[in-house]
Amino acid sequence: MQETNIVRKIMLAIGINPNIRIFRNNTGSAWIGASVKFTKRQSVNVEAGDVLIKNARFFNAGLCVGSSDLIGMKSTEITSDMVGQKIAIFTAIEVKQPNGRTSKEQINFINMVNSLGGIAFIAHSDDEAKSFLNL
Repeated sequence: MQETNIVRKIMLAIGINPNIRIFRNNTGSAWIGASVKFTKRQSVNVEAGDVLIKNARFFNAGLCVGSSDLIGMKSTEITSDMVGQKIAIFTAIEVKQPNGRTSKEQINFINMVNSLGGIAFIAHSDDEAKSFLNL
């Protein structure tokens, strides 16, 4: 099964729980700026459908290199001195195929989230993700 399909299955399986909100964290980079779409061939040698970006600048999207595929929060009720209050715990799920490799940056991100009190893990299926989240 492709990683994208595993991501979708995890989002569907977790999304039915009212105490968890999870979002797809796409990362990547692109050129952005003012765009002009050409509808006919012109002297700048562009074809119909080509896009020219004026004042182009490079744009990085997503949290950071190594950030997990799915991010969100899990509501947790605090006990003792904060009885009845809820807090949202940052949650990050790195999705991999059964034989998928995790990069050093992804491991570092997971370790950072966990060390700061969040929930972060690698999941290969929706059942594995639900198990990590105690659902």
